[in-house]
Amino acid sequence: MSQALFRKLLGALPVAAALACASAQAEPTVVAPVKGYTFAGDKLVSFEALAFDKGRVLGVGEAATLAKQYPDARKIDGQGRALLPGLIDAHGHVFRVGFRQSEVVVTDTRTLAEAQAKIKAYGQANPARQWIMGSGWNQVLWKLDRFPTAAELDTAIADRPVTLRRVDAHAIWANTKALQLAGITRDTPDPVGGRIERDAKGEPTGILIDKAQLLLTKVMPPYTDAERRLALDSALRHFASLGLTGVGDAGTGADEVRIYREFADAGKLSSRVYAMINDVGDDYKKLSTQGPLKGYADDRFSLAAVKLFADGALGSRGAALLEPYSDDHNNKSLLFMDDAAMRAKVRTALKAGYQVNVHAIGDAANRQILDAFEAAYKEDASGMARRNRVEHAQVVSLQDIPRFKTLGLIASMQPTHATSDMNMAEDRVGKERIKGAYAWQTFLKQGTVIAGGSDFPVESANPFFGLHAAVTRTDHQGKPIAGWHPEEAMTLPQALRAFTLDAAYAEHQEKTTGSLEPGKWADFIIVDQDPFTAAPGDIWKTKVLGTWLAGEQVYAAPAAR
Repeated sequence: MSQALFRKLLGALPVAAALACASAQAEPTVVAPVKGYTFAGDKLVSFEALAFDKGRVLGVGEAATLAKQYPDARKIDGQGRALLPGLIDAHGHVFRVGFRQSEVVVTDTRTLAEAQAKIKAYGQANPARQWIMGSGWNQVLWKLDRFPTAAELDTAIADRPVTLRRVDAHAIWANTKALQLAGITRDTPDPVGGRIERDAKGEPTGILIDKAQLLLTKVMPPYTDAERRLALDSALRHFASLGLTGVGDAGTGADEVRIYREFADAGKLSSRVYAMINDVGDDYKKLSTQGPLKGYADDRFSLAAVKLFADGALGSRGAALLEPYSDDHNNKSLLFMDDAAMRAKVRTALKAGYQVNVHAIGDAANRQILDAFEAAYKEDASGMARRNRVEHAQVVSLQDIPRFKTLGLIASMQPTHATSDMNMAEDRVGKERIKGAYAWQTFLKQGTVIAGGSDFPVESANPFFGLHAAVTRTDHQGKPIAGWHPEEAMTLPQALRAFTLDAAYAEHQEKTTGSLEPGKWADFIIVDQDPFTAAPGDIWKTKVLGTWLAGEQVYAAPAAR
């Protein structure tokens, strides 16, 4: 597309930007002509124009009809571009997206040597940082066939503590200085739900798996409120640029909730946030005194769910399996807690009125959660109405998949996990167990709701990457050609619904968001290509031209500015 055409296309977008000065429109606004798509009940419908007023949808339909119905409406020229409901990522980690802007990130490295060089350069460029923190390493991509070591991190930086979280955040790679400050030695026992990797002599290697990470994080410097504000502001700007008008924050504490409410009160939440309290510990006790918080600040912020963890991740072999790993016959990993403890936590949260969302990757973890919910519903059947969720539901025994439907559970799944994990997932679980892994179509066919997400920053927050992965099950180079286990691919309407109406349903917000039906918030995006006419392999290339939340423009592509 030429730059001139691009400017012409977006020439009308500043009109909407001018409207952002007011919290609500004084008169209706009509966006037309567009190639619009939305869900009306269970049906995907198309339209030529969208009308909204005071932040809420009046209706969609033919351009001429709406023009006649609202003759004095303000107009936004859509130039015939595709218009979609604002996209919703049901599972991510908001503040971590922002914190990454000031830390060392090695996601793009393809060898250990590249990562070491990048970490060293970061240390030299940031001499005032007393503790170097970062993330993004993946030993599978480095083709190490093992974890990296503290000694290898020492070659980059040895005089200051360094800690980098694995790409899935379920392991930390620490240098010798960090291990010393944490007091981690050969005599330090593995905590429940965690593991200290050790060499043949029993010495810690520098890798801490799952709950063993707490041995380090308790001595790492905490973030300040100023850093949290910067992180949230950065994350929100990023989400708006990607067309995300809603995000689920899968695990927040009192410090983060305080900043969320501050932003909400100031009208600065440019994406709706559905936050989940991390576990039922001290923060839960502080935050749950008045019960679930729903629809705060015109539905900009909710704190109505509790996030629990059953196990770790597949890539670090921390996912709890019923039988040993296919590529590690002496290991099936560990559940984070025993069945009694998990059931007690589920009961605690349900009794207080919260939705319960549990991280479960391996088939043993998924079974534990299914059993916990089943036990809870036998005690109090009203708990099923909370629309409780299994976060990831990544590797599930085939005999357990039907139980999701029986128990009314939502499968909160992240399509890009499949395309990122396809380089090692079958090695980890083998040809039989893979049949119940990333099994989107199997879940959908039995009537289980799938809430789409990305697990950002583990994966990119770009929802069009998720839509592409869901439909093609390939990487961005189109490999494998037929798709990885293509029988489990979604149709595009199914995928779009997972990232709109069903994600809203998973947050008890389907009556206010998720589609462009009358009375709902006017959350919508205009994009540079129609995903329904584009080649499936090109869906990930879709660019957002403008994002509106409650009828106010919160993002315009750079050319429009």
